[in-house]
Amino acid sequence: MITFFTWLPLAYFLYAKRDLLLSFRIELLYILNIIGIIILVLGVILHFWTAKLLGLWGLVGLPEVSIKARGKLVTEGPFSFMRHPTYFAHSLMFTGIFFITEVLAVGMITVVDILLIHFIIIPLEEKELLNRFGEEYRLYIKRTPRFFPHI
Repeated sequence: MITFFTWLPLAYFLYAKRDLLLSFRIELLYILNIIGIIILVLGVILHFWTAKLLGLWGLVGLPEVSIKARGKLVTEGPFSFMRHPTYFAHSLMFTGIFFITEVLAVGMITVVDILLIHFIIIPLEEKELLNRFGEEYRLYIKRTPRFFPHI
């Protein structure tokens, strides 16, 4: 939910200035274009996998909005090896799109997106999850890395 309201004004700005923003490109090695396709596909697969586990309401953040929708802590599938596979998947997709399109604005948005997710959105979400699930989430944090082991 936070992500939606964070990106909505930015999306409008990008749409309004799209011709200017899309004109700045950088030339990447061809292999990075291929890697971009692979990263994008992996991100889409991971995103669909997490969406299947969370369901539509969990994916759009309904449990965070509704006190009655407590739900259960999801720890299976991709959540068994990382705490935030949805954010990781969407960062992979942004990175892949940047490598494919070579548009500088996409690269800049990717960096801003990763920084916002890592330093603002995830800490807020984890605080909310600790309030909602307590000790169960504390134990989950201890045994499951945020994105990768030791990162």
